[in-house]
Amino acid sequence: MNTPDAPLVVLGNLADPALPVASTRGAGFVLSPQSLYSPSVQHLVVQSGQQQPLVFTYLAPQGYLVRKTYLFNGSQYGIQLDTELINNSQLSLAGSLQQILTAPFEIKEKNSRYETHGSTVYTDNSLQADPPKAFDKASKRYDKRVEWAGITDKYFLIALLAEHGSIADVEIKKNSSGFLESIIASPAFSLAPGQSVTVSDKLFAGPKDIDILKAQGSSLEQSLNLGWFTILAKPMLHSLKFFYRYVHNYGLAIIIITIILKALFFPLTQKSYRSMKEMSKLQPKMAALKEKYKDDRDAMNRAVMELYREHKVNPLGGCLPMLVQIPVFFSLYKALMFSIELRHAPFFLWITDLSDKDPYYVTPVVMGLSMFVQQRMTPSNMDPVQQKMMLALPVVFTFMFLNFPSGLVLYWLVNNILTIGQQFYINKMIKDSEVV
Repeated sequence: MNTPDAPLVVLGNLADPALPVASTRGAGFVLSPQSLYSPSVQHLVVQSGQQQPLVFTYLAPQGYLVRKTYLFNGSQYGIQLDTELINNSQLSLAGSLQQILTAPFEIKEKNSRYETHGSTVYTDNSLQADPPKAFDKASKRYDKRVEWAGITDKYFLIALLAEHGSIADVEIKKNSSGFLESIIASPAFSLAPGQSVTVSDKLFAGPKDIDILKAQGSSLEQSLNLGWFTILAKPMLHSLKFFYRYVHNYGLAIIIITIILKALFFPLTQKSYRSMKEMSKLQPKMAALKEKYKDDRDAMNRAVMELYREHKVNPLGGCLPMLVQIPVFFSLYKALMFSIELRHAPFFLWITDLSDKDPYYVTPVVMGLSMFVQQRMTPSNMDPVQQKMMLALPVVFTFMFLNFPSGLVLYWLVNNILTIGQQFYINKMIKDSEVV
């Protein structure tokens, strides 16, 4: 999300040696990316609903002419890019045109877990995403049905999309300046004197908003890589945007989604807690069996299983219902961690950007306290030593979450508070049923 008063994001600067917008090079003939082009206009303003072309022309000393036409649409992020090569020389030209995307960031030795960047290519119906360190020793090349190639960071993407098979192969490497380059080559051609060829591509430079990406076509929404649970995380993003349309606050939308998920999983949670409660009641008897058969492990296992059958307790009953929920909650975690919708999105009071950390660390500390309360209320089958180790987890998680996006911390905090409420309610239900 980008509010009207948010700072502008500079996607390219003509004075920048790492200019991310496609520069052009010839393969098989002389055409340097540093060639000086003459623009059709010095200043261009495109209003919403309008289309305006910007044409760059270069006449090579060899006699051929290159014309690059960028067609801007004031209502879209996609830019039509037509690169025309006209052979006005006396000799034939053979080779291909290469569009070069250069990363607008310096390569870091260590990639942050929270700030991701690198190259991304959609080839042969598969996403290939690599961090800069993947190119420390060698380049990578892709040449099977390439639909688009680009360079991405956490929230933004610059990509070139193929039009009618206009991309033959892509090579990604580090250049001499240490920047990441994506070299996108057209199919090979041969031009006799007087002939011309036009390579049409679509250039995208914009936010990794799932709806904006999908509107570009060519499966560009696949660039929003949310890990193993992408298939679940993307519906979470759609849900987040859906609720935002009604409440106009992404913090409230996060709370609504968390409540809905808790309600959907309540039957499983109730079953899990009941099972853990029953298991905790058997701990004295299990300890007695372990002491009785301490020298005969097989006999002890048989006695423990008989104890389970006698009391109709499933030792996995407390774990399996919780395991079912893990992919869903982890998917929401990934969606919130890398969602541009939270960028510059305020919640309330001091939380003015849900994609940034809580400036006063209030929510991470409260989250840690809620996690401690939750642990104290949860039935446990662990021995005293393990229980003491588990008590350290709230402290560890609190420090982990200090620099997490506040939207993600909000989700975790609300989830903990709802879990405490569920545990209180279920414990009361179990106690009432025992009295009866």
